[in-house]
Amino acid sequence: MCSKDTYKTIASSSEGLFRDKGSRFIALACPVETETEVKSILDSVRKEYHDARHHCYAYRIGLDGSLWRANDDGEPSGSAGRQILGQIDSMGLSDILVVVVRYFGGIKLGIPGLIRAYRTSAADALSSSEVVEKTASRRFVLHFPYESLPRVMKTVKDIGAGIRSQDFGAECTMELDVRLKNADFFVECIEKMGNFIA
Repeated sequence: MCSKDTYKTIASSSEGLFRDKGSRFIALACPVETETEVKSILDSVRKEYHDARHHCYAYRIGLDGSLWRANDDGEPSGSAGRQILGQIDSMGLSDILVVVVRYFGGIKLGIPGLIRAYRTSAADALSSSEVVEKTASRRFVLHFPYESLPRVMKTVKDIGAGIRSQDFGAECTMELDVRLKNADFFVECIEKMGNFIA
């Protein structure tokens, strides 16, 4: 049984800004759950800010934050992506992407200047976001005969599962999220009724 199944993330997207010697650093913090979402957001940011010189980013995903990446997008190694990731980690966040878009102002900032700029703009975006606690869950799809519906619904209610979709016909289908620490117990309860887990 997993003892820790909660972690911190942000409630919604937020922005930050840092200016230095004519360069503008626009930071965008977004809640994400998958690398597919990360790719989609990066694509739309690159389209929206197509005239920017760099689109540096970092993300961390999952309960333990083990899925992560930091990208300098052409800036000197370690001056951008790692700085952004450092701000995410200093707040203990996961399921988050921070992209910093840089418009070059014509004057080079040097590596210390870049480090400060990426760190500060990322921190600005994160400080203006609402941090929320998120509960890790496991997704289940159940298929069961209609006569089992009352027992299945009682188990779903007792365990506090979140129903994502349901379809009740002669054969019932239900997609739901079960809190990680309750997942094993939920499987036990359902398996006593039959082989309903898809």
